[in-house]
Amino acid sequence: MTPPFRDVPDAAAPTTEDPVTAEAGRHTRRDLIRGAGALTISAVLPGTALPGAALADDAPALPAAGTPFQAGLVTDLARALAARAYVAPRTDDLPGALADLNREQYAGIRTAPGSAVWAEAGLGFTLEPLHRGSVFRDRVALALVEDGVVRPLAYDRARFETDTVQIPTLKEDLGYSGFKIRARFDGGELSDFAYFQGASFYRLIATGQGFGVTARALTLRPADARGEEFPEFRAIWIERPGPGGPLVVHALVDSPSATAALRMSLRPGAASLCDVEGTVFARNAIDHLGLGGMTTSYLFGPYDRRGADDARAAVHSSGGLQIRTGASEAIWRPVRNPETLQVSSFMDDGPKGFGLMQRARDYRAFQDDVQHWEWRPSLWLEPLAPWGPGAVTLLEIPSDSEFNENILAYWRPKAGLAARAELAFSYRQHWCWQPPEPVPVAVVSGTRSGRGTTEARRLFLVDFTGEGLAEAGDLRTQLSVGPGAIVTSRLYRYPDRKTVRVAFELDPRGEKACELRLALLRDDTPLTETWLYRWTP
Repeated sequence: MTPPFRDVPDAAAPTTEDPVTAEAGRHTRRDLIRGAGALTISAVLPGTALPGAALADDAPALPAAGTPFQAGLVTDLARALAARAYVAPRTDDLPGALADLNREQYAGIRTAPGSAVWAEAGLGFTLEPLHRGSVFRDRVALALVEDGVVRPLAYDRARFETDTVQIPTLKEDLGYSGFKIRARFDGGELSDFAYFQGASFYRLIATGQGFGVTARALTLRPADARGEEFPEFRAIWIERPGPGGPLVVHALVDSPSATAALRMSLRPGAASLCDVEGTVFARNAIDHLGLGGMTTSYLFGPYDRRGADDARAAVHSSGGLQIRTGASEAIWRPVRNPETLQVSSFMDDGPKGFGLMQRARDYRAFQDDVQHWEWRPSLWLEPLAPWGPGAVTLLEIPSDSEFNENILAYWRPKAGLAARAELAFSYRQHWCWQPPEPVPVAVVSGTRSGRGTTEARRLFLVDFTGEGLAEAGDLRTQLSVGPGAIVTSRLYRYPDRKTVRVAFELDPRGEKACELRLALLRDDTPLTETWLYRWTP
């Protein structure tokens, strides 16, 4: 099956990556999409029972301390909240002494030794509430669930220390901007595992990795002329884990168009897992909903060095979008840093999975002694229940910084949501070095591009690597482009490396975008992934 593409005109002009730098990059990405200033979000839930939170008469209150935490509680809260008019969070409660911090000052606020939640409990997990400030201004109501009841986490200045700024002493509860999870990987010492901070963003890593790709609880109207809507975590409940885990997180998400309730079960490991069960509640009719959203950074690589005067060989947290369609076709789409905003839709019915993947795992692919992009996680998502018709959607946004998360992928259901409608969903995320199941055919192991035999033409070198390619027999190249034309094509076999290279020249014939599709077959049987690529000047 050939997935159709839908182009969108130019609608808008750990560890290796620390969260403060990442958030600065996310703000830049928002600006590119919205054509506006950076979005400031506060996550005080109106009506919350926690100390110091803003109150509003038209929103339900959070459960108070000692309230039994029952299955469905967060879902009921989200449903009730969606039935009421949206109330914007407060944005004026952050003192100037914190709101005006520079990046270095804010980054210098850290958890005081011994102050983490469950630090002495030996549970295999600890929680570190994160301070609010100039980069992360939003307030998220945090609570623990212990012995079946709710225990709110009120702000405590003693949880923090800093050498860069004086944290003011306040009479009101300042709240937190999110939290960090530390966990034991393979029985080792506690180390960083996950962040929940900023809008509805969260990040996990597997054993030995640095932070990279970011997941989103809910995605609404990205790259839309009406402006993207950024749902926000308003409240999060974290269950005290039993021996061996998992750690279960419940989140209440809110935005002008919708609310959502999520239950997330987290397991650290060589491949860290996050099982997500959620329900979206539409306040208003929604015609552009994204599930399983994930963002990453791509500045340049071997086939796309646009404007890169850089000594490093490549700079990216993910190299491409991998898809396993409902018909079991294996697709690889290298991502790019384009001149103009690009949106691609890969139509499907019941996809088996998709993800933003980092396949380059050798230091030599990047030559970066600081960021170590080869350590960044791949994020593979598989639905736990059929998703029906829709499209895996990919946004590629122009970027001039390695810290901008300029690549976004998500599942867009074909049908929208009517006002007051609900949509339940579930999926499993694998934060991993490699996806859980190997691709059943030879994979795309390299993409390179450069000037062809004339200035107007482009030469592409695409490598496929796999066991089946070493076998004897004729290979058939399935290569197409539209618009434009392929003027030359040739195969180069390297049996010792189990690799076949396809070299071809593209003549765009004056077009502004050309869709390329390539696969190798023996008779009519696919031997490789389907390589897809959108060329733009």
